[in-house]
Amino acid sequence: MCNLHTRGCVMKMPLRILLFGLIGISCVPSYAITYDLDVAINNVRNACSGINSKMDHLKLMAGINTGIGAVGTVTGAVALGTGIAKAETDAKLEKISKQIAEKLKTVPAGVVLANKQEFLADYERAWAEDKDQPVSSENKKYIEQKNKLEQESKTLGNVRTGMLAVNTATSIAGAVISSQNKTSGSIRESINNCIAATDALRESMMQARLENKDTTQAKRIVDACAEYKFADLSKIDKLATGSTITSSVGAVAGGIGTITSIAANTDATRNDNSKDGREKEKSLNTAANVFSGVTTATSAMSTVLNGVQIAAIKKVVSVSESCEKELQ
Repeated sequence: MCNLHTRGCVMKMPLRILLFGLIGISCVPSYAITYDLDVAINNVRNACSGINSKMDHLKLMAGINTGIGAVGTVTGAVALGTGIAKAETDAKLEKISKQIAEKLKTVPAGVVLANKQEFLADYERAWAEDKDQPVSSENKKYIEQKNKLEQESKTLGNVRTGMLAVNTATSIAGAVISSQNKTSGSIRESINNCIAATDALRESMMQARLENKDTTQAKRIVDACAEYKFADLSKIDKLATGSTITSSVGAVAGGIGTITSIAANTDATRNDNSKDGREKEKSLNTAANVFSGVTTATSAMSTVLNGVQIAAIKKVVSVSESCEKELQ
């Protein structure tokens, strides 16, 4: 006779009895930790509320940074354009200076060759001060053009310096804002808690259906809030890092460009008419223009990155708005 304590009894038990026993065991409900539907909905409300306001702040700061980047791009472009215009003006100035030198080659008798440059400088200065000098109308025309070009060149140099300074300030501001405009630990924690609460609500819905309860509201909440699982917060942070690096490069380039532009436009540099002095001035102006181009490019790139970051933030904001709307 076989009983439950007899070794090998199970093997000898009729297969039909064993099968019905297994089926009976499998039909016993497996109760995970589930909450009452109303409690689960309230848990989602507590976990998911407030994320939208946190994301809105990120979107606002990214928008401000985009505006700053746009200002930097404009000022950088103006600095570059002004620098190019200055280079063209300086080329005209050099040409007319040579023409004046040719016109004034003949000096009055008694002026020794060693004092020729000093004489010519006095000659032009005396005319500019309306002193009585034997300056022909043709020579006056050349000297007048030269003085006009010199003033124009200096003005353009000052404008370029000012624009580079503004661009540098915008790049520094952009770098600071970008470095801080990332998803904080509190945002990530809130979203993770929201996802967990939503999953728990889904489990509660299954139990509620077995109890013939209305799950319409719960389903809308789950459908809206479960989208957080697809929110790519890392993209937002990577774009912020990219914008920070780009703006930092722009700030360095703008700072160096500003200093270079100042050096190129000083009276000491401009009035050094020696060959080395002229070459130095040209080199400084060229370098300032190059830095203007670099900082314009970095400002433009930062603007683009901030724009893309706004789009990424908006996707998360869209989920938070839909989720919190269903929780109202």
